[in-house]
Amino acid sequence: MTTDFGNGSPYVAAVKGVILALNPEVRIVDLSHDISPQDLRQAAFFLASTLPYYPPETLHVVVVDPGVGSQRSILYVEVAYVRLLVPDNGCWTWLLEGERRRMRVIRLTEKRFWRNRISATFHGRDIFAPVAANLSLGLDPRELGPIISDWVRLERPVPCHDAHSIIGEVLFVDRFGNLITNIPGEALLRDGRAKRVRIAGIEVSRIVRTYSDAEPGTLLALVSSSEFLEVAVNQGNAAQLLNAQTGTPVTLEYLPEA
Repeated sequence: MTTDFGNGSPYVAAVKGVILALNPEVRIVDLSHDISPQDLRQAAFFLASTLPYYPPETLHVVVVDPGVGSQRSILYVEVAYVRLLVPDNGCWTWLLEGERRRMRVIRLTEKRFWRNRISATFHGRDIFAPVAANLSLGLDPRELGPIISDWVRLERPVPCHDAHSIIGEVLFVDRFGNLITNIPGEALLRDGRAKRVRIAGIEVSRIVRTYSDAEPGTLLALVSSSEFLEVAVNQGNAAQLLNAQTGTPVTLEYLPEA
């Protein structure tokens, strides 16, 4: 389960209750309930960064759903290595990058697999949960509704390139205040040329392999575990130091040879 409901919320407990009432033997794993409210980009980054590490055929129930109660659809998705139940708002589509193997998307229309009473504000409990439980019991996904070929896509910001620099932005801020950008980490290591990183107009002090390669309090750049350029402060908080957030511009410059 991945939601923006918040840990300890009654909403998470209610969703789990519906699932367990239908399948008491199911194993429910909480990936996160701390996605920022209605933040589709954060959800997309989170899913793309974590789902590849789960066992094949795991069913991921994702409820980050600012359009709940509207005409937006709910989808069952199979893409390469994973299955999902998701709102049709694009939060899952960063998983498609580079993936064109085994792909199936079904729009949920068969209400016989939903709860009898549907709240306009809580589809997580009344639609996602009973459908997930039925799938865990072996329901053929083809019974959920029609296969579709068009869905909402959430575009990932793409960095701009020229001969001397790459201009990107902060894509994700983790709980340590580390700033994960959309600039590929390989660009930081490429071809041995001298490089400089600037963020919010400030030059980063060091380019390092890992945090401890710099003194505590040093503003640094490195390749993140998700293989993007990351700006951080060793034993500190780069987001607070720079007053940076999602969307803050970041530049990787290639310096002229001496």
